[in-house]
Amino acid sequence: MFNDIGALELVTIVVLAILVFGPDKLPKVIQDVTGVIRKIRAFSDSAKQDIRSELGPEFKDFEFEDLNPKTFIRKQLGENEDLREIRSSFDLRKELTDVTDAVNGKEAEPAAPSAPPAAAGPDLLKKPAAPAAEQHARFDADAT
Repeated sequence: MFNDIGALELVTIVVLAILVFGPDKLPKVIQDVTGVIRKIRAFSDSAKQDIRSELGPEFKDFEFEDLNPKTFIRKQLGENEDLREIRSSFDLRKELTDVTDAVNGKEAEPAAPSAPPAAAGPDLLKKPAAPAAEQHARFDADAT
């Protein structure tokens, strides 16, 4: 629930709580808040149990997290064998090399279908060799 709260935010919340409620009222406020959270959690658990019992035995493995669209799509795509086959046939390193060659103006080399994919691709962190110096016509501002 609070996975993205860092130490600085937590310290800020504690300092603000002490300033707003005071050090003598703060323990009572904390007890009240934790009691409310426990009641909400218990209510939520009982509601989940009621829904599961009403759905019947066909939905005994039903999880409410499956109703989240991201989880549902991830679950459906993960079980699809056709998608796994497509993923395994897609070679990202070859695609990147083809795009890099197209941008640099090089012709793409036809890959042999029986050749295994290259174990090491181009080193993208290495600086490319300096291009040959081209002869440019000198610009004379007075000549125009």
